[in-house]
Amino acid sequence: MQNTPTEPTIASTLPTKSERTRAQILSAAALLFREEGHSAATMRRISQTAGIEAGSIYYHFRSKEDILDAVLEIGLRDLYNSVEGYWKEAKTRGDGVRIVFPEMVDLHLRFLLTQSDFTSANIRTYPVLGEKLRAQHRPLRKAYAALWDEMFTLFQNSGSLRTDMRVVPLRQFILGALNWTVEWYDTAHYPVQELSQRMSKLLLEGMSEELVHGHPIPAPQSTTGEQVGRPRHETAKGKAARSREQVLTAAALTIRENGYKAATMRSIAQAAGSEAGSIYYHFPSKEHILDEVLDLGLRDLLNGVRDAVTDTSAFSDHRSRIAVAMETHLKYLIQASEFTSANIRVYGQLPKDVRARHLPVRHEYARLWDGILSEAQKAGDIRSDIRVVPLRQAMLGALNWTVEWFDLDKSTKDNHYDLRDLTSMLQKLLLDGLLFKS
Repeated sequence: MQNTPTEPTIASTLPTKSERTRAQILSAAALLFREEGHSAATMRRISQTAGIEAGSIYYHFRSKEDILDAVLEIGLRDLYNSVEGYWKEAKTRGDGVRIVFPEMVDLHLRFLLTQSDFTSANIRTYPVLGEKLRAQHRPLRKAYAALWDEMFTLFQNSGSLRTDMRVVPLRQFILGALNWTVEWYDTAHYPVQELSQRMSKLLLEGMSEELVHGHPIPAPQSTTGEQVGRPRHETAKGKAARSREQVLTAAALTIRENGYKAATMRSIAQAAGSEAGSIYYHFPSKEHILDEVLDLGLRDLLNGVRDAVTDTSAFSDHRSRIAVAMETHLKYLIQASEFTSANIRVYGQLPKDVRARHLPVRHEYARLWDGILSEAQKAGDIRSDIRVVPLRQAMLGALNWTVEWFDLDKSTKDNHYDLRDLTSMLQKLLLDGLLFKS
Protein backbone atom coordinates (compact mmCIF):
# COMPACT_ATOMS: atom_id res chain seq x y z
CA MET A 1 0.00 0.00 0.00
CA GLN A 2 1.38 3.40 -1.02
CA ASN A 3 1.98 5.88 1.77
CA THR A 4 0.04 9.09 1.41
CA PRO A 5 1.48 12.41 2.55
CA THR A 6 0.09 13.68 5.82
CA GLU A 7 -0.27 17.18 7.18
CA PRO A 8 2.56 18.11 9.55
CA THR A 9 1.59 17.92 13.18
CA ILE A 10 1.87 20.95 15.45
CA ALA A 11 4.77 19.29 17.26
CA SER A 12 6.73 18.88 14.02
CA THR A 13 6.46 22.60 13.23
CA LEU A 14 7.76 23.72 16.62
CA PRO A 15 11.48 24.46 17.01
CA THR A 16 13.56 21.67 18.45
CA LYS A 17 15.53 22.05 21.66
CA SER A 18 18.71 22.51 19.61
CA GLU A 19 17.07 25.24 17.53
CA ARG A 20 15.83 27.01 20.65
CA THR A 21 19.29 26.91 22.21
CA ARG A 22 20.83 28.26 19.03
CA ALA A 23 18.32 31.12 19.02
CA GLN A 24 19.14 31.85 22.69
CA ILE A 25 22.84 32.06 21.87
CA LEU A 26 22.25 34.41 18.96
CA SER A 27 19.93 36.65 20.97
CA ALA A 28 22.45 36.84 23.81
CA ALA A 29 25.29 37.59 21.42
CA ALA A 30 23.31 40.29 19.61
CA LEU A 31 22.59 41.99 22.94
CA LEU A 32 26.25 41.89 23.98
CA PHE A 33 27.54 43.01 20.57
CA ARG A 34 25.10 45.90 20.74
CA GLU A 35 25.90 47.02 24.28
CA GLU A 36 29.58 46.13 24.71
CA GLY A 37 30.99 45.70 21.23
CA HIS A 38 32.34 42.62 19.44
CA SER A 39 35.71 42.47 21.21
CA ALA A 40 34.32 42.56 24.75
CA ALA A 41 31.72 39.85 24.08
CA THR A 42 33.67 36.63 24.71
CA MET A 43 32.29 33.14 24.16
CA ARG A 44 32.09 32.74 27.93
CA ARG A 45 30.09 35.97 28.30
CA ILE A 46 27.75 34.92 25.50
CA SER A 47 27.21 31.52 27.17
CA GLN A 48 26.49 33.13 30.54
CA THR A 49 24.03 35.59 29.01
CA ALA A 50 22.31 32.78 27.09
CA GLY A 51 22.08 30.68 30.27
CA ILE A 52 23.98 27.67 28.94
CA GLU A 53 27.20 25.86 29.83
CA ALA A 54 30.28 27.49 28.31
CA GLY A 55 31.42 24.35 26.53
CA SER A 56 28.06 23.56 24.94
CA ILE A 57 28.11 26.73 22.84
CA TYR A 58 30.64 25.03 20.55
CA TYR A 59 28.05 22.40 19.66
CA HIS A 60 26.17 25.14 17.80
CA PHE A 61 28.96 27.48 16.66
CA ARG A 62 32.63 26.89 15.96
CA SER A 63 33.74 30.39 16.98
CA LYS A 64 32.62 33.85 17.96
CA GLU A 65 33.12 34.90 14.33
CA ASP A 66 30.50 32.34 13.27
CA ILE A 67 28.08 33.81 15.82
CA LEU A 68 28.83 37.34 14.66
CA ASP A 69 28.31 36.29 11.05
CA ALA A 70 24.83 34.97 11.87
CA VAL A 71 23.93 38.02 13.96
CA LEU A 72 24.97 40.41 11.18
CA GLU A 73 22.93 38.49 8.60
CA ILE A 74 19.77 38.38 10.72
CA GLY A 75 20.02 42.03 11.70
CA LEU A 76 20.27 43.40 8.19
CA ARG A 77 18.04 40.78 6.55
CA ASP A 78 15.10 41.61 8.82
CA LEU A 79 15.54 45.35 8.23
CA TYR A 80 15.89 44.87 4.48
CA ASN A 81 12.77 42.72 4.21
CA SER A 82 10.70 45.19 6.21
CA VAL A 83 11.78 48.28 4.26
CA GLU A 84 11.58 46.49 0.89
CA GLY A 85 8.05 45.32 1.63
CA TYR A 86 6.94 48.81 2.58
CA TRP A 87 8.63 50.45 -0.42
CA LYS A 88 6.96 48.06 -2.88
CA GLU A 89 3.54 48.84 -1.39
CA ALA A 90 4.22 52.59 -1.35
CA LYS A 91 5.18 52.58 -5.04
CA THR A 92 2.04 50.65 -5.92
CA ARG A 93 -0.11 53.20 -4.08
CA GLY A 94 1.81 56.13 -5.55
CA ASP A 95 2.53 57.65 -2.13
CA GLY A 96 4.37 60.97 -2.09
CA VAL A 97 7.70 61.75 -0.49
CA ARG A 98 6.14 63.35 2.59
CA ILE A 99 4.56 59.98 3.38
CA VAL A 100 7.28 57.61 2.17
CA PHE A 101 10.40 59.27 3.57
CA PRO A 102 9.16 59.54 7.20
CA GLU A 103 7.89 55.95 7.09
CA MET A 104 11.22 54.58 5.84
CA VAL A 105 13.05 56.63 8.47
CA ASP A 106 10.73 55.27 11.16
CA LEU A 107 11.21 51.65 10.03
CA HIS A 108 14.99 52.04 10.09
CA LEU A 109 15.00 53.68 13.52
CA ARG A 110 12.58 51.22 15.09
CA PHE A 111 14.69 48.24 14.02
CA LEU A 112 17.82 50.01 15.14
CA LEU A 113 16.71 51.31 18.54
CA THR A 114 13.96 49.08 19.91
CA GLN A 115 12.85 46.26 17.65
CA SER A 116 16.03 44.30 17.01
CA ASP A 117 19.26 43.83 18.94
CA PHE A 118 20.46 42.12 15.76
CA THR A 119 20.07 45.27 13.64
CA SER A 120 21.72 47.57 16.17
CA ALA A 121 24.52 45.02 16.66
CA ASN A 122 25.05 45.04 12.90
CA ILE A 123 25.31 48.83 12.77
CA ARG A 124 27.55 49.16 15.82
CA THR A 125 30.03 46.41 14.92
CA TYR A 126 30.30 46.78 11.15
CA PRO A 127 32.79 49.70 11.22
CA VAL A 128 35.40 47.61 13.07
CA LEU A 129 35.00 44.36 11.12
CA GLY A 130 37.82 42.89 9.10
CA GLU A 131 37.58 43.04 5.31
CA LYS A 132 36.76 39.33 4.95
CA LEU A 133 33.67 39.56 7.15
CA ARG A 134 32.63 42.87 5.60
CA ALA A 135 32.83 41.33 2.14
CA GLN A 136 30.44 38.53 3.15
CA HIS A 137 27.75 41.03 4.11
CA ARG A 138 28.41 43.68 1.49
CA PRO A 139 25.88 42.31 -1.10
CA LEU A 140 22.98 42.65 1.35
CA ARG A 141 24.14 46.10 2.46
CA LYS A 142 24.28 47.15 -1.19
CA ALA A 143 20.79 45.77 -1.75
CA TYR A 144 19.49 47.77 1.21
CA ALA A 145 21.24 50.91 -0.03
CA ALA A 146 19.66 50.37 -3.46
CA LEU A 147 16.16 50.63 -1.93
CA TRP A 148 16.97 54.10 -0.64
CA ASP A 149 18.72 55.10 -3.86
CA GLU A 150 15.66 54.09 -5.85
CA MET A 151 13.41 56.11 -3.56
CA PHE A 152 15.57 59.26 -3.77
CA THR A 153 15.94 58.93 -7.55
CA LEU A 154 12.20 58.50 -8.09
CA PHE A 155 11.32 61.59 -6.07
CA GLN A 156 14.10 63.66 -7.63
CA ASN A 157 12.82 62.71 -11.08
CA SER A 158 9.25 63.60 -10.09
CA GLY A 159 10.33 67.06 -8.90
CA SER A 160 9.57 66.41 -5.21
CA LEU A 161 13.18 66.50 -4.01
CA ARG A 162 15.90 68.97 -4.92
CA THR A 163 18.21 67.74 -7.65
CA ASP A 164 21.42 69.55 -6.68
CA MET A 165 22.48 66.63 -4.44
CA ARG A 166 23.89 63.36 -5.76
CA VAL A 167 21.94 60.33 -4.65
CA VAL A 168 24.77 58.12 -3.34
CA PRO A 169 26.36 60.59 -0.87
CA LEU A 170 22.87 61.82 0.05
CA ARG A 171 21.80 58.29 1.01
CA GLN A 172 25.08 57.62 2.83
CA PHE A 173 24.66 60.77 4.88
CA ILE A 174 21.01 60.18 5.77
CA LEU A 175 21.52 56.55 6.77
CA GLY A 176 24.56 57.68 8.75
CA ALA A 177 22.44 60.28 10.53
CA LEU A 178 19.98 57.54 11.50
CA ASN A 179 22.69 55.04 12.46
CA TRP A 180 24.47 57.41 14.85
CA THR A 181 21.31 57.62 16.99
CA VAL A 182 22.42 54.36 18.66
CA GLU A 183 25.15 56.43 20.35
CA TRP A 184 22.93 59.11 21.88
CA TYR A 185 19.19 58.46 21.76
CA ASP A 186 17.55 57.31 24.99
CA THR A 187 14.35 55.40 24.26
CA ALA A 188 13.38 55.64 27.94
CA HIS A 189 12.84 59.40 27.59
CA TYR A 190 11.11 59.69 24.23
CA PRO A 191 9.36 57.16 21.97
CA VAL A 192 11.13 56.30 18.73
CA GLN A 193 8.16 57.59 16.73
CA GLU A 194 8.82 61.07 18.11
CA LEU A 195 12.48 60.84 17.07
CA SER A 196 11.43 59.65 13.60
CA GLN A 197 9.13 62.62 13.17
CA ARG A 198 11.80 65.10 14.26
CA MET A 199 14.51 63.57 12.09
CA SER A 200 12.23 63.42 9.05
CA LYS A 201 11.14 67.02 9.45
CA LEU A 202 14.71 68.23 9.88
CA LEU A 203 15.98 66.33 6.84
CA LEU A 204 13.03 67.25 4.60
CA GLU A 205 12.58 70.89 5.59
CA GLY A 206 15.90 71.91 7.15
CA MET A 207 16.48 73.88 10.32
CA SER A 208 16.11 77.37 8.86
CA GLU A 209 13.09 79.61 9.28
CA GLU A 210 11.10 80.03 6.06
CA LEU A 211 12.11 83.70 5.74
CA VAL A 212 15.81 82.82 5.46
CA HIS A 213 15.50 79.57 3.49
CA GLY A 214 18.00 79.59 0.66
CA HIS A 215 19.86 82.68 1.82
CA PRO A 216 23.53 82.55 0.76
CA ILE A 217 26.04 80.82 3.01
CA PRO A 218 29.84 81.00 2.74
CA ALA A 219 31.26 78.60 0.16
CA PRO A 220 33.47 75.97 1.81
CA GLN A 221 37.17 76.67 1.51
CA SER A 222 39.23 74.64 -0.92
CA THR A 223 40.89 71.69 0.78
CA THR A 224 42.88 70.25 -2.13
CA GLY A 225 46.35 69.34 -0.98
CA GLU A 226 46.19 71.34 2.21
CA GLN A 227 46.37 70.35 5.83
CA VAL A 228 43.54 72.27 7.46
CA GLY A 229 44.97 73.74 10.60
CA ARG A 230 47.20 71.96 13.07
CA PRO A 231 45.71 70.43 16.18
CA ARG A 232 45.84 72.97 18.96
CA HIS A 233 48.23 71.04 21.21
CA GLU A 234 51.72 72.44 20.92
CA THR A 235 54.31 70.91 18.64
CA ALA A 236 56.58 68.76 20.76
CA LYS A 237 60.09 70.04 21.55
CA GLY A 238 62.99 67.79 22.44
CA LYS A 239 63.71 64.21 21.44
CA ALA A 240 61.65 62.60 24.22
CA ALA A 241 58.69 64.87 23.57
CA ARG A 242 58.83 64.23 19.82
CA SER A 243 59.03 60.49 20.43
CA ARG A 244 56.03 60.70 22.73
CA GLU A 245 54.01 62.63 20.14
CA GLN A 246 55.05 60.08 17.51
CA VAL A 247 53.63 57.30 19.66
CA LEU A 248 50.36 59.19 20.16
CA THR A 249 49.99 59.87 16.45
CA ALA A 250 50.68 56.23 15.61
CA ALA A 251 48.18 55.14 18.26
CA ALA A 252 45.52 57.47 16.90
CA LEU A 253 45.96 56.13 13.37
CA THR A 254 46.03 52.51 14.56
CA ILE A 255 42.94 52.91 16.75
CA ARG A 256 41.11 54.76 13.98
CA GLU A 257 41.79 52.07 11.39
CA ASN A 258 41.59 48.88 13.48
CA GLY A 259 39.54 49.70 16.57
CA TYR A 260 40.59 50.01 20.20
CA LYS A 261 40.84 46.30 21.03
CA ALA A 262 42.94 45.50 17.96
CA ALA A 263 45.41 48.29 18.72
CA THR A 264 47.99 46.51 20.88
CA MET A 265 51.13 48.06 22.32
CA ARG A 266 53.10 46.05 19.76
CA SER A 267 51.07 47.31 16.79
CA ILE A 268 51.32 50.90 18.04
CA ALA A 269 55.09 50.53 18.43
CA GLN A 270 55.38 49.16 14.89
CA ALA A 271 53.35 52.06 13.50
CA ALA A 272 55.53 54.50 15.44
CA GLY A 273 58.74 52.85 14.25
CA SER A 274 59.77 52.06 17.83
CA GLU A 275 60.57 49.02 19.93
CA ALA A 276 57.52 47.78 21.84
CA GLY A 277 59.33 48.10 25.16
CA SER A 278 60.30 51.72 24.57
CA ILE A 279 56.66 52.84 24.62
CA TYR A 280 56.54 52.11 28.34
CA TYR A 281 59.08 54.87 28.85
CA HIS A 282 56.33 57.31 27.86
CA PHE A 283 53.12 55.51 28.85
CA PRO A 284 52.49 52.86 31.54
CA SER A 285 49.68 51.17 29.57
CA LYS A 286 47.58 51.20 26.45
CA GLU A 287 44.74 52.71 28.48
CA HIS A 288 46.89 55.78 29.19
CA ILE A 289 47.62 56.16 25.48
CA LEU A 290 43.94 55.82 24.66
CA ASP A 291 42.97 58.43 27.22
CA GLU A 292 45.38 60.96 25.78
CA VAL A 293 44.39 60.23 22.18
CA LEU A 294 40.71 60.68 23.05
CA ASP A 295 41.38 63.87 24.97
CA LEU A 296 43.49 65.39 22.19
CA GLY A 297 40.83 64.50 19.62
CA LEU A 298 38.07 66.25 21.53
CA ARG A 299 40.19 69.28 22.34
CA ASP A 300 41.34 69.64 18.73
CA LEU A 301 37.71 69.70 17.64
CA LEU A 302 36.55 72.00 20.44
CA ASN A 303 39.31 74.53 19.90
CA GLY A 304 39.07 74.41 16.12
CA VAL A 305 35.32 75.07 15.96
CA ARG A 306 35.43 77.65 18.77
CA ASP A 307 38.19 79.58 17.00
CA ALA A 308 36.24 79.49 13.74
CA VAL A 309 33.02 80.99 15.14
CA THR A 310 34.15 83.24 18.01
CA ASP A 311 34.29 86.45 15.98
CA THR A 312 30.58 86.92 15.31
CA SER A 313 31.23 90.14 13.36
CA ALA A 314 32.78 87.98 10.61
CA PHE A 315 29.39 86.50 9.68
CA SER A 316 26.55 88.12 7.80
CA ASP A 317 23.97 86.07 9.72
CA HIS A 318 23.61 83.05 11.97
CA ARG A 319 23.15 80.68 9.03
CA SER A 320 26.64 81.58 7.88
CA ARG A 321 28.06 81.01 11.35
CA ILE A 322 26.41 77.57 11.58
CA ALA A 323 27.65 76.69 8.09
CA VAL A 324 31.24 77.56 9.03
CA ALA A 325 30.95 75.55 12.26
CA MET A 326 29.75 72.54 10.25
CA GLU A 327 32.61 72.95 7.79
CA THR A 328 35.18 73.13 10.58
CA HIS A 329 33.73 70.07 12.33
CA LEU A 330 34.00 68.05 9.12
CA LYS A 331 37.53 69.22 8.39
CA TYR A 332 38.81 68.18 11.78
CA LEU A 333 36.92 64.92 11.57
CA ILE A 334 38.09 63.90 8.12
CA GLN A 335 41.29 65.76 7.38
CA ALA A 336 42.88 67.92 10.04
CA SER A 337 43.20 65.72 13.12
CA GLU A 338 43.85 61.99 13.29
CA PHE A 339 43.02 62.29 16.99
CA THR A 340 39.50 63.58 16.32
CA SER A 341 38.67 60.89 13.77
CA ALA A 342 40.06 58.21 16.10
CA ASN A 343 37.88 59.52 18.92
CA ILE A 344 34.71 59.40 16.84
CA ARG A 345 35.38 55.99 15.29
CA VAL A 346 36.02 54.14 18.55
CA TYR A 347 33.49 55.94 20.74
CA GLY A 348 30.87 53.20 20.36
CA GLN A 349 33.39 50.54 21.45
CA LEU A 350 34.52 52.25 24.64
CA PRO A 351 33.65 50.95 28.11
CA LYS A 352 31.40 53.23 30.13
CA ASP A 353 34.16 54.18 32.59
CA VAL A 354 36.41 55.33 29.73
CA ARG A 355 33.59 57.38 28.21
CA ALA A 356 32.90 58.96 31.59
CA ARG A 357 36.44 60.31 31.88
CA HIS A 358 35.98 62.34 28.71
CA LEU A 359 32.46 63.59 29.34
CA PRO A 360 33.56 67.04 30.60
CA VAL A 361 35.17 67.95 27.26
CA ARG A 362 32.27 66.41 25.32
CA HIS A 363 29.85 68.48 27.37
CA GLU A 364 31.91 71.61 26.73
CA TYR A 365 31.75 70.98 22.99
CA ALA A 366 27.99 70.34 23.22
CA ARG A 367 27.54 73.65 25.09
CA LEU A 368 29.46 75.48 22.36
CA TRP A 369 27.05 74.17 19.73
CA ASP A 370 24.00 74.74 21.92
CA GLY A 371 25.06 78.38 22.23
CA ILE A 372 25.53 78.76 18.47
CA LEU A 373 22.12 77.23 17.74
CA SER A 374 20.28 79.06 20.55
CA GLU A 375 21.57 82.43 19.38
CA ALA A 376 20.46 81.61 15.84
CA GLN A 377 17.02 80.62 17.10
CA LYS A 378 16.63 83.80 19.14
CA ALA A 379 17.57 85.83 16.07
CA GLY A 380 14.85 84.10 14.05
CA ASP A 381 17.18 82.20 11.71
CA ILE A 382 16.32 78.73 13.07
CA ARG A 383 12.76 77.47 13.30
CA SER A 384 11.18 77.97 16.70
CA ASP A 385 9.54 74.50 16.64
CA ILE A 386 12.93 72.77 16.87
CA ARG A 387 14.44 72.05 20.28
CA VAL A 388 18.12 72.92 20.37
CA VAL A 389 19.55 69.90 22.21
CA PRO A 390 17.95 67.20 20.01
CA LEU A 391 18.86 69.30 16.96
CA ARG A 392 22.50 69.41 18.01
CA GLN A 393 22.54 65.68 18.77
CA ALA A 394 21.01 64.77 15.42
CA MET A 395 23.18 67.18 13.44
CA LEU A 396 26.51 66.27 15.05
CA GLY A 397 25.65 62.58 14.89
CA ALA A 398 24.97 62.89 11.18
CA LEU A 399 28.27 64.69 10.63
CA ASN A 400 30.18 62.20 12.79
CA TRP A 401 29.07 59.15 10.82
CA THR A 402 30.79 60.53 7.71
CA VAL A 403 34.03 59.00 9.05
CA GLU A 404 32.51 55.58 8.35
CA TRP A 405 31.79 56.13 4.66
CA PHE A 406 33.48 59.22 3.24
CA ASP A 407 36.75 58.42 1.48
CA LEU A 408 38.96 61.23 0.20
CA ASP A 409 40.59 58.77 -2.20
CA LYS A 410 37.27 58.21 -3.99
CA SER A 411 36.46 61.90 -4.41
CA THR A 412 37.24 61.85 -8.14
CA LYS A 413 34.92 58.92 -8.95
CA ASP A 414 31.40 59.18 -10.35
CA ASN A 415 28.65 59.86 -7.81
CA HIS A 416 31.23 60.87 -5.17
CA TYR A 417 32.15 64.25 -3.74
CA ASP A 418 35.40 65.76 -2.59
CA LEU A 419 35.38 67.24 0.92
CA ARG A 420 34.48 70.71 -0.31
CA ASP A 421 31.46 69.48 -2.31
CA LEU A 422 30.39 67.15 0.49
CA THR A 423 30.48 70.04 2.97
CA SER A 424 28.40 72.20 0.66
CA MET A 425 25.79 69.46 0.24
CA LEU A 426 25.49 68.86 3.97
CA GLN A 427 25.21 72.56 4.73
CA LYS A 428 22.37 72.95 2.25
CA LEU A 429 20.66 69.77 3.44
CA LEU A 430 20.74 70.58 7.15
CA LEU A 431 19.95 74.28 6.76
CA ASP A 432 17.36 74.15 3.96
CA GLY A 433 16.24 70.53 3.69
CA LEU A 434 15.68 67.98 0.94
CA LEU A 435 12.37 69.17 -0.42
CA PHE A 436 12.26 70.99 -3.73
CA LYS A 437 11.08 74.56 -3.25
CA SER A 438 10.02 76.53 -6.30
